[in-house]
Amino acid sequence: MKIEQIYTGCLAQGAYYITSNGEAAIIDPLREIQPYLDRLERDGVKLKYIFETHFHADFVSGHVDLSKETGAPIVYGPNAACEFDCISAKDGQEFKIGKITIKVLHTPGHTMESTTFLLIDENGKDHAIFSGDTLFIGDVGRPDLAQKAAGMTQDQLAGILYHSLRDKIMTLADDVIVYPAHGAGSACGKNMSKETVSTIGNQKATNYALRANMTEEEFIKEVTDGLLPPPAYFSMNVAMNKGGYESFETVLNNGMKAINVKDFEAVAEETGALILDTRSAADFSKGFIPQSINIGINGDFAPWVGTLIADVKQPIILVTAAGMEEETVTRLSRIGFDTIIGHLEGGFEAWQNAGFEIDTVNRITAEQFANEFKLGEDKVIDIRKETEYEAEHIDDAYSKPLAYINDWVKDINPNEHFYLHCAGGYRSMIAASILQARGFRNFSEVEGGFGAISKTNVPKSDFVCQSKVLK
Repeated sequence: MKIEQIYTGCLAQGAYYITSNGEAAIIDPLREIQPYLDRLERDGVKLKYIFETHFHADFVSGHVDLSKETGAPIVYGPNAACEFDCISAKDGQEFKIGKITIKVLHTPGHTMESTTFLLIDENGKDHAIFSGDTLFIGDVGRPDLAQKAAGMTQDQLAGILYHSLRDKIMTLADDVIVYPAHGAGSACGKNMSKETVSTIGNQKATNYALRANMTEEEFIKEVTDGLLPPPAYFSMNVAMNKGGYESFETVLNNGMKAINVKDFEAVAEETGALILDTRSAADFSKGFIPQSINIGINGDFAPWVGTLIADVKQPIILVTAAGMEEETVTRLSRIGFDTIIGHLEGGFEAWQNAGFEIDTVNRITAEQFANEFKLGEDKVIDIRKETEYEAEHIDDAYSKPLAYINDWVKDINPNEHFYLHCAGGYRSMIAASILQARGFRNFSEVEGGFGAISKTNVPKSDFVCQSKVLK
C-alpha cells in the first residue's frame, strides 16, 4: 500500500493517490489530470475509483476528465446529485482497491453530501481518513457555504457538523492518520494549520472544535464566529463540479494562443476581456499596459483571482513573464476561469518595445514613507486582513481589506492623497492596479508593506499575537 499526498500550495489543496496490489484510487483530484495519468503509468496500476469528498467550492476537480480518460467511476457520498454518471454511495458502503478497503463515512455539515473516506489496511486495521472539508488540521469546515442548497441556516449545518465529528470521526482510534483536503490559506476554513497531516489523537488534543467537553451550542458559536464572506466564485465552482465542464486541454489550447502587440488592443476590446498581468509587483510597478490588473503568479494567485474577478465567465487576456503562460492558464483553470482568450506574444517587453502607451504605479520605499508621513494629517489605507490590522498597525490607519475593495473604493475622495500598504507589497500592488484602472491616481503604494514600515519610526499600535486575535 502506498499513499501519496499531492499538495498544491497556491490553492492550499491536497489530492491523494493510493495504490495497492496493482490498483489505484485518487481522492479529490485537481483539474489537470496528466500528472495522475503519468503516475498510473509509472506505477503500472489501474485506476479503479475516483473519490470525491464533496462538491468543491474553491477549485474545479479533475474527476470528469479523469473518469473519461480511464473509465474509473466517480464516487461521492450520500445526497450527491451529479449531472454526470457517478456513484452516490451509501453510508458504510465499502470499496476494494487491491488489498485495502475504502469505507464511506457520511459526515454532513460543511455540505450535506460531505463524506469522509476511511482507509482500512490489508490487515483490517483503520489506517487513515481522507476528511475532505469536514476536518482540517486545527479547524473544521465552514458551515455557511451550502445554506441555500440545503435549505438550512449556517447554525443548523454547524449542528449537523458537530454530530458528524463526534459520531463518525472522534470515535476512531487516536493513531488513525488525518489527511484533509486543505491547509492554511484556504477560504474553506478560518484557522487552519500549516501542517497538512495529523492524527485523530493529536486533533482531539489541539483542535478547538474537538474539545471533549464541548457542547453543541458552544461548537455552533465558535465555528460560526468570525467567518468572512466566501469568495463570489465559490458557487460557480460548485456548479461546474456538479454539472461538468469543458476539458482542460481545450482551455489550455485557448490560453496558449499568442496575440501579437498589433492585435492585442483590438482583441481586448472586441471580447471585453480583462487584461490580467501576472508579473511580480516590482516589475508591474515600473510599467504595464494601461487598465491591466496585476495579480502576481508567485503569491496567492488563484484565491485572489477568484475573490476579485469573481465571474468565472469573464474573458481574460494574459500578460505573463516569459515562459509562464502555461502555468498561469493551468492555475486559472483550477478555479474555473476557462474563458482565456490568449496571451500577449512577447509579454510586456514586446508592448514596450513597440512604443505603445504604458502606465506606472507611484511606489515609494518604507523609508520615504517614514520621512513623508505626518500623523494626524496624512491618510493611510491598510489593506491587510482585519486580524492582521488588529495585531498591529500604523496609528490612525484605516482598515480596508483588499477582499472588500469593490465596496470601499466608492468612498475614496479622488482629490485627497493617501498611502496604501499591505504586509509585503503583493496585495497592495493588486489594489493599486485596480484603483488606477478605475481612474484613481491620488495615492502612493509602499514597497515592502507593513513588514518594512515596522522597521521605521512610524508610530504603531501595540503588538497583539495574531493567534490570540483569531481565537
